[in-house]
Amino acid sequence: MSAPLFLVEALPTGDSLTLDGPEGHHAATVQRLRVGEELLLADGRGGTAAAVVTAVGRGTLDLDVTSRGYVDAPVPRIVVVQGIAKGDRGELAVQAMTEVGVDEIVPWAASRSVTQWRGDRGVRARDKWVATAREAAKQARRAWLPVVAGAPDEPTATVARRIAGSGAAFVLHEEAQERLTTAELPETGEVVLVVGPEGGIAPVELTAFVEAGARPVRLGSSVLRTSTAGVAALSVLATRLGRW
Repeated sequence: MSAPLFLVEALPTGDSLTLDGPEGHHAATVQRLRVGEELLLADGRGGTAAAVVTAVGRGTLDLDVTSRGYVDAPVPRIVVVQGIAKGDRGELAVQAMTEVGVDEIVPWAASRSVTQWRGDRGVRARDKWVATAREAAKQARRAWLPVVAGAPDEPTATVARRIAGSGAAFVLHEEAQERLTTAELPETGEVVLVVGPEGGIAPVELTAFVEAGARPVRLGSSVLRTSTAGVAALSVLATRLGRW
């Protein structure tokens, strides 16, 4: 089994450090790492360090750094615009998309979203997505922490502007004729993928995205839930872009 990964604000510059705070508590108390065991540290921006435990305290670990590394950011970047979903479906989507390799997630206040993120509720809900992405990145041993970007509920007009500036943009739609498996992909820039909420994408939204340069695509004959559609599409993109 691979060594567990813990996220830190900055990697150590010396050969030893003490891992404390929430990550130290999780490593020492929850995972019960012991002297001699190995772990990975990552700053979420590509930097990594392998370390071995030299002492265990109350919610802390003393570590000796054994090696350092850096993982280049993937190119092109994959950005998923995720329609806000009800219940925990949005968080399930964020978790799975992070494990698959999404680089950025944009919460989208689609007209057919049952749940609306407004005021403090929106801030709290967005914070849950951030926390979910962080934990999923650790589980997947990712050196790059995906960004949960934008406002808690980005409007359609803002999403359209993001599409206009991308290298390629696709809208998952069950009536599309083009398949994502054969759509042309760029070598640089961003690939923006739009996933609608439970009620689907409204015609006026689809028109706005197409006018901004997006292409409607489908995955197959089945209609997937909003919590799984983005994951399935990311799997296609990860394969086609050579990430897998």
